[in-house]
Amino acid sequence: MDRQDYNKAENAVDKAKWHVNDYAERAKEYIREQKEKNTEPTHEGWMDRAKENVSDAWESTKDAVSDAWEKTKDAAVDAEAAVKKATN
Repeated sequence: MDRQDYNKAENAVDKAKWHVNDYAERAKEYIREQKEKNTEPTHEGWMDRAKENVSDAWESTKDAVSDAWEKTKDAAVDAEAAVKKATN
């Protein structure tokens, strides 16, 4: 394996560790919240919370992608009009 492949693999591992640590912190937060409510934290409750987080992230992603599409489409239309105007 050359150095570039090694670096890519190392970066992938670092990214995976970051995600694991991020979810571990979120799980701790869920457990703390449940204990503050005098409620027993459960695996099912944690999974429901994770599903909500993923759903929220998906909605945010869809919004960002839609905005990017509209801006790009508008820019392309404007650029096309400018080219037509310049060539006439």
